[in-house]
Amino acid sequence: MSLTQFRIGGKACRFAPLALTLMTLSGCNLVVMNPAGDVASQQADLIIYSTVLMLIVILPVLLLTVFFAYKYRSANKEARYDPEWDHSVSLEIVVWTVPLAIVICLAGLTWVATHRLDPYRDLPRISETRPIDANVTPLQVQVVAMDWKWLFIYPEYNIATVNEMAVIENRPVELKLTSTTVMNAFYVPDMAGMIYAMAGMETELNGVINSVGTYEGFASHYNGAGFSRMRFDVQALDQAGFDSWAGAAAASNDPLDRAAFVQLDQPSIGNDVHYYGSVEDGLWQRILNMCVGDDDLCLNDMMMVDALGGGGIDGLLNRELYRGLCSADDPQGMFSILRPDLADRAEEINALLDFLPPETPPMSVPTGN
Repeated sequence: MSLTQFRIGGKACRFAPLALTLMTLSGCNLVVMNPAGDVASQQADLIIYSTVLMLIVILPVLLLTVFFAYKYRSANKEARYDPEWDHSVSLEIVVWTVPLAIVICLAGLTWVATHRLDPYRDLPRISETRPIDANVTPLQVQVVAMDWKWLFIYPEYNIATVNEMAVIENRPVELKLTSTTVMNAFYVPDMAGMIYAMAGMETELNGVINSVGTYEGFASHYNGAGFSRMRFDVQALDQAGFDSWAGAAAASNDPLDRAAFVQLDQPSIGNDVHYYGSVEDGLWQRILNMCVGDDDLCLNDMMMVDALGGGGIDGLLNRELYRGLCSADDPQGMFSILRPDLADRAEEINALLDFLPPETPPMSVPTGN
């Protein structure tokens, strides 16, 4: 082998890792930048806009670094030598004005996008060219993060699934999320951004998937031994396909009642997909208030205990006295307990309560796009 051939081969060897890396990346599915849902697509656009704006500063800095290193290298005798130079008004204007303009643009872009892509906000559109149909209601899914599996409850269909979620193509999805254990991060890159699920709290995520297919969902933050297996498929189906899927789930003989939930909540790894043909009434509120078990005090009842005396001996008495009060079917019983001095008028007052107008939901504050 000649010296020239050896040098050419050496250069080829130096570039081999780079070529191998590019070949590997060419097979990647960059789902974050090419999602199947409108909300996720808008988030991808935000990433692109922010990157381009930042590159306006980063690229010139990188290029000028190479340029200065080359021009003012010791071997270049033609470079101007000016050791007394220390200030340039023109350079100061460029150095301060351009980054300031970019920061202002990024701030405006982030402000608008943060409100437009608020996970709690109802979707204003299905896609860029298709607004929301006023006659279409979002598909509600109640999501429970466990160790180490996902439970999905469909109150509209009275079914539940483990480690499989289904949505309807081009129909908004309203997710209500909580956890029975540590804080988890729910993420379906094709549908919307990541959101946390926390024990004793309810978070919300609104999204949509615009094409039929099977997509991946997973826990995106480490949460213990079964983290890597805490994944699930998201089936995006047309209406007929979803009805068939819901029918198959409803055909299951297993009910999701309190006893079944307590058993399901035991830590386990690698659970198979499982369907529940019915869901016990009020189960979601019990999950949210962490009182599915018979001996558990609901969080809303616990808050009532705290409001009426808290800890100590009085608190122990209140714990049993007011157990189930806030979650009772007849909260008017609270009146007879809190106001025993008016017990002789209880029937009269309770009758008057029936004439009160129904509670109106709080007005939503419109947000600008």
